Amino acid sequence: MRPLNSIIQEVISEAPEVRTFRLDRNLDPAPGQYVMVWIRGVDEVPMSFSGPDTITVQSVGVATQALFQFSAGDSLGLRGPLGNGFILRGKNILLIGGGVGTAPLAFLGEQARSQGLEVASLLGFRSRDDLIFETRFEALGDTYITTDDGSVGIHGRVAEGLKGLNLSEYDQIYICGPEMMMWDIISKTREHAGKTQACINRYFKCAAGICGSCCLDPDGVRVCVEGPVIMADRLLESEFGRYRRGPSGGKGLCKG
Repeated sequence: MRPLNSIIQEVISEAPEVRTFRLDRNLDPAPGQYVMVWIRGVDEVPMSFSGPDTITVQSVGVATQALFQFSAGDSLGLRGPLGNGFILRGKNILLIGGGVGTAPLAFLGEQARSQGLEVASLLGFRSRDDLIFETRFEALGDTYITTDDGSVGIHGRVAEGLKGLNLSEYDQIYICGPEMMMWDIISKTREHAGKTQACINRYFKCAAGICGSCCLDPDGVRVCVEGPVIMADRLLESEFGRYRRGPSGGKGLCKG
Protein backbone atom coordinates (compact mmCIF):
# COMPACT_ATOMS: atom_id res chain seq x y z
CA MET A 1 0.00 0.00 0.00
CA ARG A 2 1.50 3.31 -1.09
CA PRO A 3 1.28 6.06 1.61
CA LEU A 4 -1.28 8.81 1.14
CA ASN A 5 -0.10 12.35 1.67
CA SER A 6 -1.81 14.16 4.53
CA ILE A 7 -1.52 17.73 5.75
CA ILE A 8 -1.59 18.45 9.47
CA GLN A 9 -4.45 20.83 10.24
CA GLU A 10 -3.86 21.39 13.94
CA VAL A 11 -1.49 20.34 16.72
CA ILE A 12 -2.92 20.19 20.26
CA SER A 13 -0.73 19.83 23.35
CA GLU A 14 -2.47 17.35 25.69
CA ALA A 15 0.35 16.93 28.25
CA PRO A 16 4.08 17.74 28.37
CA GLU A 17 4.95 14.66 26.27
CA VAL A 18 1.64 14.05 24.47
CA ARG A 19 0.21 15.82 21.43
CA THR A 20 -2.78 15.30 19.18
CA PHE A 21 -2.42 15.84 15.44
CA ARG A 22 -5.59 16.61 13.49
CA LEU A 23 -5.20 15.58 9.86
CA ASP A 24 -6.91 16.62 6.64
CA ARG A 25 -8.07 13.05 6.01
CA ASN A 26 -10.85 11.10 7.68
CA LEU A 27 -9.82 7.52 6.97
CA ASP A 28 -13.00 6.15 8.59
CA PRO A 29 -11.11 4.01 11.13
CA ALA A 30 -12.65 1.78 13.76
CA PRO A 31 -11.43 2.60 17.28
CA GLY A 32 -8.43 0.38 18.00
CA GLN A 33 -7.22 0.29 14.41
CA TYR A 34 -3.91 1.95 13.63
CA VAL A 35 -2.21 3.87 10.84
CA MET A 36 1.40 3.64 9.70
CA VAL A 37 2.74 7.19 9.80
CA TRP A 38 5.64 7.97 7.51
CA ILE A 39 7.85 10.77 8.80
CA ARG A 40 9.86 11.34 5.67
CA GLY A 41 13.58 10.87 6.07
CA VAL A 42 13.16 9.42 9.58
CA ASP A 43 10.94 6.34 9.90
CA GLU A 44 7.47 4.84 9.49
CA VAL A 45 5.75 3.93 12.77
CA PRO A 46 2.29 2.68 13.85
CA MET A 47 -0.04 5.05 15.69
CA SER A 48 -3.54 4.59 17.05
CA PHE A 49 -6.46 6.82 16.14
CA SER A 50 -7.91 9.04 18.86
CA GLY A 51 -10.71 10.14 16.54
CA PRO A 52 -11.78 9.81 12.89
CA ASP A 53 -9.13 12.29 11.76
CA THR A 54 -6.74 12.48 14.72
CA ILE A 55 -3.78 10.61 16.15
CA THR A 56 -2.51 11.18 19.68
CA VAL A 57 1.21 10.65 20.15
CA GLN A 58 3.63 10.36 23.05
CA SER A 59 7.23 11.41 22.48
CA VAL A 60 9.17 8.20 23.12
CA GLY A 61 11.70 7.78 20.32
CA VAL A 62 13.41 9.26 17.28
CA ALA A 63 10.33 9.19 15.05
CA THR A 64 7.94 10.71 17.56
CA GLN A 65 10.51 13.31 18.60
CA ALA A 66 10.78 14.29 14.94
CA LEU A 67 6.99 14.45 14.66
CA PHE A 68 6.87 16.81 17.64
CA GLN A 69 8.78 19.33 15.52
CA PHE A 70 5.88 19.41 13.03
CA SER A 71 3.14 22.04 13.01
CA ALA A 72 0.00 22.85 11.05
CA GLY A 73 0.73 22.83 7.32
CA ASP A 74 3.40 20.13 7.46
CA SER A 75 2.77 16.81 5.73
CA LEU A 76 2.95 13.13 6.61
CA GLY A 77 2.54 9.89 4.72
CA LEU A 78 -0.25 7.57 5.90
CA ARG A 79 -0.99 3.87 5.34
CA GLY A 80 -4.23 2.72 6.85
CA PRO A 81 -6.45 2.20 8.64
CA LEU A 82 -4.92 -1.20 9.38
CA GLY A 83 -5.62 -4.19 11.60
CA ASN A 84 -8.69 -5.14 13.58
CA GLY A 85 -10.26 -2.65 15.95
CA PHE A 86 -12.54 -2.97 18.95
CA ILE A 87 -16.00 -4.52 18.53
CA LEU A 88 -18.83 -3.10 20.61
CA ARG A 89 -20.78 -5.79 22.44
CA GLY A 90 -23.48 -5.62 25.10
CA LYS A 91 -25.09 -2.59 26.68
CA ASN A 92 -22.80 -1.81 29.61
CA ILE A 93 -19.05 -1.53 29.03
CA LEU A 94 -15.90 -0.65 30.95
CA LEU A 95 -12.90 1.11 29.47
CA ILE A 96 -9.53 0.58 31.20
CA GLY A 97 -6.66 2.72 29.96
CA GLY A 98 -3.19 3.86 30.90
CA GLY A 99 -1.37 6.95 29.68
CA VAL A 100 -1.60 7.61 25.96
CA GLY A 101 -3.38 4.25 25.67
CA THR A 102 -6.50 6.11 26.75
CA ALA A 103 -6.65 7.80 23.32
CA PRO A 104 -8.27 4.98 21.29
CA LEU A 105 -10.56 4.27 24.26
CA ALA A 106 -11.91 7.83 24.24
CA PHE A 107 -12.70 7.35 20.54
CA LEU A 108 -14.37 4.01 21.31
CA GLY A 109 -16.35 5.42 24.23
CA GLU A 110 -17.78 8.23 22.15
CA GLN A 111 -18.87 5.75 19.51
CA ALA A 112 -20.45 3.57 22.21
CA ARG A 113 -22.39 6.46 23.76
CA SER A 114 -23.68 7.50 20.33
CA GLN A 115 -25.18 4.00 20.08
CA GLY A 116 -26.83 4.23 23.50
CA LEU A 117 -24.40 2.07 25.51
CA GLU A 118 -23.58 2.74 29.16
CA VAL A 119 -19.88 3.56 29.57
CA ALA A 120 -17.64 3.61 32.63
CA SER A 121 -13.91 4.34 32.56
CA LEU A 122 -10.92 3.47 34.74
CA LEU A 123 -7.86 5.49 33.74
CA GLY A 124 -4.32 5.53 35.07
CA PHE A 125 -1.57 8.15 34.78
CA ARG A 126 1.78 8.83 36.41
CA SER A 127 0.64 12.16 37.83
CA ARG A 128 -1.85 15.00 37.41
CA ASP A 129 0.44 16.55 34.79
CA ASP A 130 0.09 13.48 32.57
CA LEU A 131 -3.73 13.40 32.66
CA ILE A 132 -5.29 13.59 29.18
CA PHE A 133 -8.85 13.55 27.79
CA GLU A 134 -10.44 13.91 31.23
CA THR A 135 -13.42 15.89 29.94
CA ARG A 136 -13.96 13.45 27.07
CA PHE A 137 -14.24 10.52 29.45
CA GLU A 138 -16.34 12.36 32.04
CA ALA A 139 -18.85 13.14 29.29
CA LEU A 140 -19.25 9.39 28.70
CA GLY A 141 -20.20 8.33 32.23
CA ASP A 142 -18.62 7.33 35.54
CA THR A 143 -14.88 7.95 35.42
CA TYR A 144 -12.32 6.67 37.93
CA ILE A 145 -8.74 7.98 37.82
CA THR A 146 -5.60 6.60 39.42
CA THR A 147 -2.18 8.26 39.61
CA ASP A 148 1.09 6.66 40.60
CA ASP A 149 1.95 9.60 42.88
CA GLY A 150 -1.55 10.19 44.25
CA SER A 151 -1.74 13.73 42.89
CA VAL A 152 -5.29 13.12 41.66
CA GLY A 153 -7.82 10.33 42.15
CA ILE A 154 -6.86 6.97 43.62
CA HIS A 155 -3.24 6.64 44.77
CA GLY A 156 -1.56 3.77 42.94
CA ARG A 157 -1.48 1.97 39.63
CA VAL A 158 -4.55 1.24 37.55
CA ALA A 159 -5.22 -2.10 39.25
CA GLU A 160 -5.93 -0.20 42.47
CA GLY A 161 -9.07 1.12 40.83
CA LEU A 162 -10.40 -2.39 40.31
CA LYS A 163 -11.08 -2.73 44.04
CA GLY A 164 -14.08 -0.43 43.78
CA LEU A 165 -15.58 -2.09 40.70
CA ASN A 166 -17.62 -5.24 40.14
CA LEU A 167 -16.46 -6.49 36.76
CA SER A 168 -19.39 -8.90 36.55
CA GLU A 169 -21.63 -5.90 35.95
CA TYR A 170 -20.03 -5.19 32.58
CA ASP A 171 -20.89 -6.98 29.34
CA GLN A 172 -17.51 -6.19 27.81
CA ILE A 173 -14.20 -4.73 28.98
CA TYR A 174 -11.80 -2.81 26.73
CA ILE A 175 -8.19 -2.18 27.69
CA CYS A 176 -5.24 -0.28 26.20
CA GLY A 177 -2.03 1.09 27.66
CA PRO A 178 1.54 0.13 28.59
CA GLU A 179 2.08 -3.62 28.36
CA MET A 180 2.91 -4.29 32.00
CA MET A 181 -0.11 -2.28 33.12
CA MET A 182 -2.31 -4.32 30.78
CA TRP A 183 -0.76 -7.60 31.92
CA ASP A 184 -1.30 -6.60 35.55
CA ILE A 185 -5.02 -6.08 34.88
CA ILE A 186 -5.51 -9.15 32.65
CA SER A 187 -3.64 -11.53 34.97
CA LYS A 188 -5.63 -10.32 37.98
CA THR A 189 -8.98 -10.65 36.20
CA ARG A 190 -8.50 -13.99 34.43
CA GLU A 191 -12.10 -14.99 34.97
CA HIS A 192 -13.16 -12.05 32.77
CA ALA A 193 -10.56 -12.57 30.01
CA GLY A 194 -13.19 -14.02 27.67
CA LYS A 195 -14.99 -10.68 27.59
CA THR A 196 -11.91 -8.42 27.59
CA GLN A 197 -10.67 -6.89 24.34
CA ALA A 198 -7.05 -5.74 24.56
CA CYS A 199 -5.39 -3.33 22.13
CA ILE A 200 -1.69 -4.23 22.25
CA ASN A 201 1.51 -2.86 20.81
CA ARG A 202 4.29 -4.84 19.16
CA TYR A 203 7.17 -3.88 16.87
CA PHE A 204 5.77 -3.52 13.33
CA LYS A 205 7.85 -3.48 10.16
CA CYS A 206 5.66 -4.35 7.18
CA ALA A 207 2.19 -3.99 8.80
CA ALA A 208 1.01 -6.55 6.26
CA GLY A 209 1.53 -9.83 8.09
CA ILE A 210 4.52 -10.85 5.97
CA CYS A 211 7.71 -10.21 7.93
CA GLY A 212 6.69 -11.89 11.19
CA SER A 213 8.37 -9.31 13.43
CA CYS A 214 5.20 -8.79 15.47
CA CYS A 215 4.25 -12.47 15.94
CA LEU A 216 3.39 -13.61 19.47
CA ASP A 217 4.76 -16.87 20.84
CA PRO A 218 3.67 -19.64 20.97
CA ASP A 219 0.88 -19.47 18.37
CA GLY A 220 2.42 -16.97 15.96
CA VAL A 221 -0.44 -14.46 16.16
CA ARG A 222 0.41 -11.65 13.73
CA VAL A 223 -0.48 -8.57 15.73
CA CYS A 224 -0.34 -6.21 12.76
CA VAL A 225 -3.15 -7.98 10.88
CA GLU A 226 -4.92 -10.20 13.44
CA GLY A 227 -4.69 -7.45 16.06
CA PRO A 228 -3.87 -5.02 17.43
CA VAL A 229 -7.11 -5.80 19.28
CA ILE A 230 -6.97 -9.36 20.63
CA MET A 231 -9.18 -11.11 23.18
CA ALA A 232 -7.39 -11.27 26.51
CA ASP A 233 -7.89 -15.02 26.92
CA ARG A 234 -5.58 -15.50 23.91
CA LEU A 235 -2.90 -13.43 25.65
CA LEU A 236 -2.85 -15.32 28.93
CA GLU A 237 -0.68 -18.15 27.58
CA SER A 238 1.34 -16.03 25.13
CA GLU A 239 4.57 -14.08 25.52
CA PHE A 240 2.51 -10.99 26.39
CA GLY A 241 3.71 -9.46 29.64
CA ARG A 242 6.77 -11.75 29.72
CA TYR A 243 9.00 -10.60 26.87
CA ARG A 244 8.83 -8.86 23.52
CA ARG A 245 10.90 -8.64 20.35
CA GLY A 246 12.67 -5.56 19.05
CA PRO A 247 13.90 -4.48 15.60
CA SER A 248 16.53 -7.26 15.50
CA GLY A 249 14.01 -9.96 16.42
CA GLY A 250 15.73 -10.69 19.73
CA LYS A 251 13.82 -11.04 22.98
CA GLY A 252 13.78 -8.13 25.38
CA LEU A 253 12.04 -7.05 28.56
CA CYS A 254 8.51 -5.71 28.53
CA LYS A 255 8.32 -2.14 29.78
CA GLY A 256 5.67 0.21 31.07
